[in-house]
Formats: sequence, C-alpha cells, structure tokens
Amino acid sequence: MKGVHFLIALFGLLALASTLASASDPSPLQDFCVALNDTKNGVFVNGKFCKDPKLVKPEDFFYSGLNIPGNISNQLGSKVTPVNVAQIPGLNTLGISLVRIDYAPYGGLNPPHTHPRATEILVVVEGTLYVGFVTSSPENRLITKVLYPGDVFVFPIGLIHFQFNIGNTNAVAFAGLSSQNPGVITIAKAVFGSNPAINPDVLTKAFQLDKNIVKQLQSKFWWDNN
Repeated sequence: MKGVHFLIALFGLLALASTLASASDPSPLQDFCVALNDTKNGVFVNGKFCKDPKLVKPEDFFYSGLNIPGNISNQLGSKVTPVNVAQIPGLNTLGISLVRIDYAPYGGLNPPHTHPRATEILVVVEGTLYVGFVTSSPENRLITKVLYPGDVFVFPIGLIHFQFNIGNTNAVAFAGLSSQNPGVITIAKAVFGSNPAINPDVLTKAFQLDKNIVKQLQSKFWWDNN
C-alpha cells in the first residue's frame, strides 16, 4: 500500500514539474490574440486583452524599421531596438519577440543582464563579438565565445549574459527571445541605480566594498541602452 502511495506522490510531482518546465510563454488558445489597450469588446486571456478578430488588420502583425541602426553614441556604446508585443500587438500570447543590437567599434557593450522570461538566441550580422553567460550557483561558470558574422549563440533563460564588440568596426546582431515580453534586468543599473536606492550597508557587505565607493556608484547615472 505504501508503494502505491509513493507512486501516486511521484506521478503528482512529475506532473507538477512538467507544468513548471515551460521555456516560453503559455501557448495561445486561439489562432491569434492581438493586443488591445481598450478593453471594450475584448476578452482577457494570458498576455494583454484581445482585439475582436473581426477588427484585426495587417498592421497588427507588422513592424518596419529594423534596418535602421540604433543610436550608439552613449556611455555603453550600444543600442537595443526591441520588437515585442509593445511594437507588434499581434505577438500577444505567441511567446516570441525580436531585438536588433548595434555596437560601437571596440568597446561597444550590451552589459551583463538577464531576461527573466526568455531564452535568447543571437546571430551576428556584422563585426566581431565576445559573448558569454554565467551559470547559476554554486559553480558560477563563465561560458564564452568569440562570434563572427553568421555565428549563432544561445543564452539560457534567466542567466546573466553580455556581448562586447572586440572588433574595430561597428557590429550588428539580431536576437530572438522566447517571450512576447522577455523583460530585462541590467545588473549594475538594477543594483546601484534602483529607485529608491538600496541601503548602502547592504551593498557594502554584499560586494565587500568601502561604503564611500558604494555611495559613489549609487550617485552615478546608469545608462539604459534599451
């Protein structure tokens, strides 16, 4: 009898684990669900409210402008141009989005960050990028690669990752993400540029830094390249 109870509990845990193991947004329950800010004539599902299918237009599935380079004249020397559900309402519930990333010659950086809701697959179109991600504790292993045009690299969901232009020319990459709204947490900006600021004593101990250095970092303007 105990064996039967064990098997029932085991199958229950496996079923629960399978429901939590999805690597992208929940699947849509209809052919499409175009995002709608005005809830009139809408039905709420996962994601945003849906436009009445009878009112859907081609423009709901369209975006133009990824051929235009982003402005890289900033502290990071990079610019991320997103194409997610905010730009294409038709992406709502479809579990996918896209970005273009431009990098200034040697030193253009998409700084260490995470996407809480998406795995990212990146392809280099121009230039040479040094990319990498860090695995979770306790290993915290750094996995890196130098990428050239045509090379593809994957950043697993939730892991800290970065791209750095080590070439002497501009670099361009495109990346697909497994969420209509991947989210982005830039580590330095989130930790030292939070609003309101984190108690300096917390950061002093966490980073083993002098408190004056922590306060100096918190006083800086942390550029957002998104």
